[in-house]
Amino acid sequence: MQVFKFGGASVKDADGVKNVAEVLKQFPEQKISVVISAMGKTTNALERLAKAYFYKSEDAETVLEEIKTYHITICRSLFPSENHPVYTELENTFVELYWAIEDEPTQGFDFEYDQIVSMGEVISTKIVSAYLNEIGLKNKWIDVRGLIQTDNTYREGKVDFELTETLVKRDLMPVFNSYNIIITQGFIGGTSENFTTTLGREGSDYTASILAYCLNAKNVTIWKDVPGVLNADPKWFTRTKKIDELSYHDAIELTYYGATVIHPKTIKPLQNKNIPLYVKSFLKPKEEGTVIRDGEKRLNIPSYIFKIDQVLISIQPKDFSFIAEDNLSDIFEVFSKHGVKINLMQLSAISFSVCCDDHASKIKELVQELQKQYKVLYNSGLELMTVRYYTQETIDTLTAQKIILLEQRSRYTVQMVMKNEITE
Repeated sequence: MQVFKFGGASVKDADGVKNVAEVLKQFPEQKISVVISAMGKTTNALERLAKAYFYKSEDAETVLEEIKTYHITICRSLFPSENHPVYTELENTFVELYWAIEDEPTQGFDFEYDQIVSMGEVISTKIVSAYLNEIGLKNKWIDVRGLIQTDNTYREGKVDFELTETLVKRDLMPVFNSYNIIITQGFIGGTSENFTTTLGREGSDYTASILAYCLNAKNVTIWKDVPGVLNADPKWFTRTKKIDELSYHDAIELTYYGATVIHPKTIKPLQNKNIPLYVKSFLKPKEEGTVIRDGEKRLNIPSYIFKIDQVLISIQPKDFSFIAEDNLSDIFEVFSKHGVKINLMQLSAISFSVCCDDHASKIKELVQELQKQYKVLYNSGLELMTVRYYTQETIDTLTAQKIILLEQRSRYTVQMVMKNEITE
């Protein structure tokens, strides 16, 4: 039993879907649960739709029509006959979306977001499943919302692993008696009231990990457009190196600090059952890629994680007191209430500084509430650089022509909040 995950880049067009089929053909007779993300940038487009529907930021039907046209165009390349059943399937799915945006919202934005944005995975898996069956790769489409059960924390559903494992063993495992390939969705789950939740942005990796845990899979493979786990994001660094092997510990550390190649929650369920995770290229599927597994092997090269659009918030008492445990408890509660995650924090006697992603509306509301009790200063437009297994030489290179606003070092990791020097 194996679990494969294909991200949006692997199914962004008809050629991508065909390539997924070619990858699967290389594993004949293997029993594989295939987790698939929304196609291309569909999640971004559906986020636009959710905002257009909830905030009236633009015409929602126009956005939805663009999304529908994108998927139908892909289908026309895969299924030349307009009588193919997949067109009826998709039409019914899009009708559901049209119905969803007809009435005024009845719940908060996060709830409405999950009901709308989750449909990207439903649509992509219906297309891929139909194409695989069309070319003779017999498979069964399964709705993961009936398997992965979460609480009602919309946009960041917390998984009930005990119930999920029971449902996977009861409803998913028997399907492998009739099919070698099961196609299902990443990123989404369901509640006890049959509402849809999402598992956090880029959460399809986590889905693969959850299913592998519940299935006691032999391994998980995440298929990406890079040759494996790199020591830096090629979007920001031109000279990157592939890491051949990572320990669970190092992988957790890298994802915790913001490495985007793997979703942060992915590793722990696999570590708990000692299931190896492979990161391989769907463009060159025969290459080795990277393996993440139990072991003490340390990285021998620095790894860089670069995050832009950061805000540094400094919180100070208004009176002559210090920042104490009761203050910190109140502060963390406010951050949790507004859904703001802390990327870096530093405490002194009279100041508590945090670095966060600059989600404008969340940060504004957060600061307004904190200002009721504290003096709050903040800088925006910053960068957060994390270097794992650093050397002073690498730090000097990375901070050239930068102003460091906050720095934190441990034995293996350095983090720096920086901004560009102002030059005339």
